[in-house]
Amino acid sequence: MADKFIPSRAAIKHTNMSDAINRHRSMVEKFPANEMARFSLGKALFDDGQFTAAKEQFVVALQKKPDWMVVQILIGKCDLQAGDKAGAKKAFERALLLAIEQNHDGPREEMEQMLAELA
Repeated sequence: MADKFIPSRAAIKHTNMSDAINRHRSMVEKFPANEMARFSLGKALFDDGQFTAAKEQFVVALQKKPDWMVVQILIGKCDLQAGDKAGAKKAFERALLLAIEQNHDGPREEMEQMLAELA
């Protein structure tokens, strides 16, 4: 009988994600031009499966720092989750160029694989 009062892992994760989202949303409200605040909110939303809202934050962060490869990759993953394969392909192509320019082999390989799967 006492077990029904113990929160499930899913409930705990949801609470933790909601807390993180609220904390990062507050930072964006205080510092709307800060790309790191936008990224942090976007990542929390992404991790919570809120891909459209996450992409909105990532786009703002990328406008502030256009060579931010990780953000470019996450935009592509948001597009993919939304079923926008053309948008994902465009984002992954840009991320691939950034990975090559910045000498990041792991992300380069990941983008090559993602693009091959989208072909």
